[in-house]
Amino acid sequence: MASNERLSFKEMCAAFDVTPRTLRYYEYIELLSPEKEGRSRFYTPREIGRMKLIMRGRRFGFSLEEIRQWLEMYDQKGTEHQMKVWLEMADRQLDALRKQRDELGRTIEELQSLRDETVKNLD
Repeated sequence: MASNERLSFKEMCAAFDVTPRTLRYYEYIELLSPEKEGRSRFYTPREIGRMKLIMRGRRFGFSLEEIRQWLEMYDQKGTEHQMKVWLEMADRQLDALRKQRDELGRTIEELQSLRDETVKNLD
């Protein structure tokens, strides 16, 4: 993508595989600020970059509020502060994901055990 290329609303939805409702919501909660020309919205490289970060943050399990605060920090305090906060957020989320993984492992083991026991009782 050229550094000055803009995406339309429809192109932005397609590029990130999100619904129009989702994209409008991200704008409503001020995660994105597209340029407006009449009723049309256009997303600049800055907004496209923000959307990439939003999508990555969602995939990692961060809340939209955490993502919004993190993006806002960058605008207000710059990259170094943002990176420090990001490290704190990442460490906290990694802990939560590891706990979920461990719980899921225990649940799988329990279900497998009950399944195997049922198979034995059928024989």
